[in-house]
Amino acid sequence: MAITLRPAEECRYDVVSLGEVMLRLDPGASRIRTARSFDVWEGGGEYNVARGLSRAFGLRAGVVTALVDNEVGHLVENMILAGGVDASHIVWRPSDGIGRTVRNGLNFTERGFGVRGAVGVSDRGNTAAAQLRPEDVDWDYLFGELGVRWLHTGGIYAALSTDAADTVIAAVTAAKKYGTVVSYDLNYRPSLWKSIGGLEKAREVNTTIAPHIDVMIGNEEDFTASLGLEIEGVDENLSALPLESFAAMITNAAKAYPNFGVIATTMRGVKTATINDWAAIAWSAETGVLQSTQRPGLEIFDRVGGGDSFASGLAFGLLDGQPLQTALEYGAAHGALAMTTPGDTSMATKAEVLKLAGGGSARVDR
Repeated sequence: MAITLRPAEECRYDVVSLGEVMLRLDPGASRIRTARSFDVWEGGGEYNVARGLSRAFGLRAGVVTALVDNEVGHLVENMILAGGVDASHIVWRPSDGIGRTVRNGLNFTERGFGVRGAVGVSDRGNTAAAQLRPEDVDWDYLFGELGVRWLHTGGIYAALSTDAADTVIAAVTAAKKYGTVVSYDLNYRPSLWKSIGGLEKAREVNTTIAPHIDVMIGNEEDFTASLGLEIEGVDENLSALPLESFAAMITNAAKAYPNFGVIATTMRGVKTATINDWAAIAWSAETGVLQSTQRPGLEIFDRVGGGDSFASGLAFGLLDGQPLQTALEYGAAHGALAMTTPGDTSMATKAEVLKLAGGGSARVDR
């Protein structure tokens, strides 16, 4: 197997995520600028993976994050608990009554349709999670005394602040000390980095974190931007890269970071906001590059969170002791299903994922 997992009986958690959990305000079929009501979900690039592993796959999940001790913070907490994720490691910050010194994050997201792409507007500056520092969490207690089989974090959280980046480094270092597998989703977002050093800072942070990672996840832009890896044959439409170029990218990443046990990436060809070609590939030294089932012309209801659900499906397969090809199929199927429902987080069941991964169709189940 490409990674070595701690025995489940030695650990309190199968998975813990580190990252910010925000309120997502969703205008439904409308647009942010014209909406008069919003559906409210919780979500966050790192948290979504733990929630998927809890709700869809029934694993023991927890989250390390920070929230303000006010009504909004406890709304997020209640949603986390409803997702089956342990909230006991939340760091609570006192409210100043106005959000001048610390606040909870918001994320306004419209889904897009046809030629109109999805739009996300984050309102997350100076949040409690961005101010979380390494010393705020007892990492030895979490990874040593309680025990965690898998830690998931990512580049979105690392981009929030210098404190957040330092906290990621402290977490992954402690996780490795106790034999916890660490996965990381590069998730490069130019908007998060542009005011704190841009591309140069993103590479500085992510190349510092990368040597601690066992399972590295990202798309082609993530690897080129965050890690500075070059891909031959890149044109203006990165989503149109042929499989050979994706494979070359992964091979380059494996050479640059020999600690990577598994590397995985989704392959998304955007035709419209609601029609995408969807597939994924993964690599390990044992298997070489593997490709999932391809789903051309996949119909999408809400694309946000598809990559996170891919990551959780992949992680489930590996935690379950499945071969990498099977884990890859679980990830691709879970990501596809997650994009058929609203919100950042998956509403799929394990049975649905396994059925689709095994070649199942959308015929009515009676």
